[in-house]
Parts: sequence; structure tokens; C-alpha cells
Amino acid sequence: MPGTDDFYIFTSLRYDPSLQQVPSRGFQHASWNYNHVSPFYCLDYHRDRLLRAATHWGWQSAMDALSGEQALTKLADSANEFLGTSQMTPVRLRIIVHAHGTFEFQKFDTPDASLENLFPLSLPAPGAEPGNMEASRTVVYALLRDEAATSRSEFTHHKTSKRDMYNEARARAGIKMGERKEVLIVNDENGEVMEGSITTPYFWRNGRWVTPPISAEFSPNFGSGGNNGTSRRYALENKLAVEEPVKAEALVDGEECWISNGVSGFIAAQLQLNKYAVGR
Repeated sequence: MPGTDDFYIFTSLRYDPSLQQVPSRGFQHASWNYNHVSPFYCLDYHRDRLLRAATHWGWQSAMDALSGEQALTKLADSANEFLGTSQMTPVRLRIIVHAHGTFEFQKFDTPDASLENLFPLSLPAPGAEPGNMEASRTVVYALLRDEAATSRSEFTHHKTSKRDMYNEARARAGIKMGERKEVLIVNDENGEVMEGSITTPYFWRNGRWVTPPISAEFSPNFGSGGNNGTSRRYALENKLAVEEPVKAEALVDGEECWISNGVSGFIAAQLQLNKYAVGR
């Protein structure tokens, strides 16, 4: 399968002209976006995740196309050319990379998001009001738990076109397109939360936010088996959270959580364990 035309790696990131305000707004912790006036959210992280996946599959042409600073510049230029100068509203930009090193782009509408939710200095504790440059709870998602277990694999560690396990989990949870709902994926090895179907989750444990551990490279033994995502990398590097296993059986109905991804940034969520069938 890997290396065939119908199998590809991809990443989804936010294109948003307001991101060009990051340097002038003083978001120094925004790293690449602080040092580059760019409408692409954490473009370097997205390039890195694509390169890791290409390396895992041994796609030399794709590795060559993604390696080095020039590759990052070319990626931004190609994305800008695809979007055109008339694109002035935020979109979810999907970057598809094939084994032979070619790129494709797709775009989809996406809601507005504040810079504080894209680049928070920290995540407020449950019940606490957000401080300066902290993520706010202007949007709250219902966070459900999948009723079935999922096996860890190369396809849960890397983001690829093989996504049946996520689509099936969302279908079991009755999540429809556009709904403010997310479902937690649970591994079949030890009942630990792996990730969300399209997000990284964060749970309040012992006075800090924690997220399930994930190995730097795919491992059948280490970590919870989820995706090594870009917003997760941001959260760990900026000490918004630490890695810690989270048992599905330890989740508490109604507890406040956070979820994140490379398009929407950080979003407040609340566990709804006894409302699983809502929306079916």
C-alpha cells in the first residue's frame, strides 16, 4: 500500500491573514510565526511532520522535496500560488504529499480563531478565567468517548489517507459535519486514550494539563498509539501540558478538557460520557 497512488501522507493547517499580526502583537512564543510574517499556522511543524512520515515510509523523492529551509520556502510559495491573492478569509489548507514527491493542495472554509487560542501562553485550569495570552472558552466542544477500541498502527501515528478508524469512530459517536463534537479514540491494548479523531486532547490531572504519550517515531510498544500532531508539539514545547497516560475508565463525565489541532488551535471541551448517543 505505501507508495501507491491512492495512498498518501498529508497535513491540515490553518491559512489565516490575521496570523501576519503575530510579530507586531508580541507573540514571541509563536516561534516560526513570530520570526516570519506568514499567514500559515506553524508551517514549519507541518513540514516536519510530513518529512517524518515520508522518512518512515522510505519515500526518498518526498524526503528530498521536504528537506531543508529552501523546501519550507517553496512549500509556502506553492501554497500561496494555490490560494491566490484574493483569499482573504481563513481556510483549512490540506497539503497532500505523494511518494514520488509531488504536492497537492485542497482548501475548506474554517471559522475564525483568536491569536490567543492559536498561540496560548498557557491553558486556564478548570473553572479559571483566562489571563493574558491564555486560551479562552468562547467555543466549547462536547467530548465523547468511542464505544469501541482501536489498534495502534503506523496509520494512527502518521497522518495518512488511511483513516477508516477515525471515520468509524466519528460515525459510532453520531458526529455530523460541522458539529461542535469530538470523540476520543481508545487503544485496544490497555484501554488508554490515544487521541481525538481530529484533535489532541488535554486532561487536568494533579494540578496540570496532561496529554497521552506518543513516541517520536512509530512504536508498537511505547506510548498510547496516537498521532504526533503539530499543536501537540506546540503544547509540549511551550509547557502547556506534559505527557501522561490517561485511562479511559478514569475519565469523568462533565470534566473540563482542552482539545487542539493545526487548524483551529486550542478549543475548550467538556466530557459527555453519559450523552454518547446524542445526535444519532
